[in-house]
Amino acid sequence: MTAWGLAAAKAQLSEVVGLAEKKGPQQITRNGRPVAVVVSMEDWEKKTQLSTPQMNMADFFRTSPLRGSGVVLRRSGSKTRPVKF
Repeated sequence: MTAWGLAAAKAQLSEVVGLAEKKGPQQITRNGRPVAVVVSMEDWEKKTQLSTPQMNMADFFRTSPLRGSGVVLRRSGSKTRPVKF
């Protein structure tokens, strides 16, 4: 991954974006410390699709391998629980 100082990245934003599309993520630094990464839209969509669930919670439980296993979950009847400070 190529690192760009913030001022250089601002001055050459078009090049930074072009390299992100062609060669992969481009790191942005401020005072020598990494602060951001520029990625192509294609890479971003791949990453967000991997981390985004493809089903809602009801579907997750409906298709769970534990369904029908006999596991019984019970909720506590209390409305509050003690908290230590």
